[in-house]
Amino acid sequence: MGKVYLVGAGPGAPDLLTLRAARLIESADVVLHDALVHPEVLALARGRLVDVGKRYGKVSTEQRFTNRALVAAARSHALVVRLKGGDPMLFGRAQEELDALAAAGIEVEVVPGITAALAAAASLKASLTRRGIARSVAFLTPRVGEGEAASRWLPAAMGADTIVLYMAAGVAQSIAAELIQAGKAAHTPAALVESASLEGETRLLTSLGELAARPLARAEGPVVLCIGESFAASMAQVDRAASGTHLASTG
Repeated sequence: MGKVYLVGAGPGAPDLLTLRAARLIESADVVLHDALVHPEVLALARGRLVDVGKRYGKVSTEQRFTNRALVAAARSHALVVRLKGGDPMLFGRAQEELDALAAAGIEVEVVPGITAALAAAASLKASLTRRGIARSVAFLTPRVGEGEAASRWLPAAMGADTIVLYMAAGVAQSIAAELIQAGKAAHTPAALVESASLEGETRLLTSLGELAARPLARAEGPVVLCIGESFAASMAQVDRAASGTHLASTG
């Protein structure tokens, strides 16, 4: 019986991979990876690569298949890496995989990775926490799986100084409207960062009111939506004539 490592691949840029993650990928007999892991990270693997990724609106691997594939790989290989985008323990469905491996009696270890919220904050040069302004941060998602109850993201969002929403680009307009209706000021800064840390990263700095006023164009890469007064300084640097219409390339 082999051992499985749930490894965080980070937000996208290959040089943000941790040293431990890189060593495990190189040593693994088989790597089961998400769809958005950078090709340069996958190139580190000397063993077999298996794509078990999920993409919104596209053909994706069902979670139950991934669980079975992990168990099967551990029964025939000594070292198995499950390579997950960002950090495995944040919106990565890691618990389902951990439970499946535990039920099969397979040893597992989790290797953290840099999550997209931190990469987005670094790109915006805006701290998610700021003395006197933001002492709490909420990581949320409105996305729910088939058969799951609706996400109760709004109460948690209203209780935090800084809000970061994952997998929210397609519903950003309605999210902004709901936050305003719940009491958030329309002038509250909002920033959307697409493909954080990658060469093709784009970002939009706007406000909740502007975000609620019009739908966004469909994004090609993963997007995090950051909301709060911590992003006010970033907004001040934006050409307001262009803000609120598209994600502007950072080149």
